[in-house]
This record gives sequence, structure tokens and C-alpha cells, in this order.
Amino acid sequence: MIEILPESRGNMLAIRGSGRLSREDYDDVLIPRLKAMVNEYPKMRFLFLMDRDFQGWDTDAALRYAKFGLAHRNSFEKVGAVCGPKWVHWGFQIKSLFVRADVRTFSCERGADAWQWIAA
Repeated sequence: MIEILPESRGNMLAIRGSGRLSREDYDDVLIPRLKAMVNEYPKMRFLFLMDRDFQGWDTDAALRYAKFGLAHRNSFEKVGAVCGPKWVHWGFQIKSLFVRADVRTFSCERGADAWQWIAA
């Protein structure tokens, strides 16, 4: 499940992911919000917080995420991930090769640092 966090404002979108993310999470929640932001702001900031029960993406959700990210690789200023399994953090580091953004990952204990970084 994807939840848009209330701290989201302006060109900054913060979401919380829990369980296994599905195609519906992307089609109904995340992609429409990101598309609206692309039309309104030249550069976006994106922070992805993962609950301890985060299990990843189903295949359709992963493809949608990758497709949107590649199509809009110049639309992001900062992309961050907080918590989650190590393999997600490695994936975000690989993502940094394909987007023109400052991409960082943060441990659960450094969540406050992530919020400061994304807002600066």
C-alpha cells in the first residue's frame, strides 16, 4: 500500500510504502500525483519511507515505477529512500545512474536526517 504523507507540499512528495506494492498503488495513487507535479514544477523531490513490513513490488508495479522514472529522469532534483531492506537501498543506488538527481538512502535511525535533506 502507498500512502501520501501529509508533509508533502509544493514540489516535494513523501510517501510511505507498506506490504507489497501493487499496480493499483501506482495507477491509482502514485503516478497520478507525480504526473500532476511534473506539470506544475520543473524539478521534484521524492522521499520514500518504507514500513518495517515493506516487501517490495509486484512485477507490474516495478515496471510502472521504472517506466515513469526513466520517462521523467530529468524531472527530479532529489530522490531518497528511508528504511527498508538492503536490496532496496542498492536498487536506489543503481537508480542514481539513470536519473539526474541527488539520490540518497537512509537507515531507519536516520529518518530525521532524510527529512532535513529533502527539505533543504
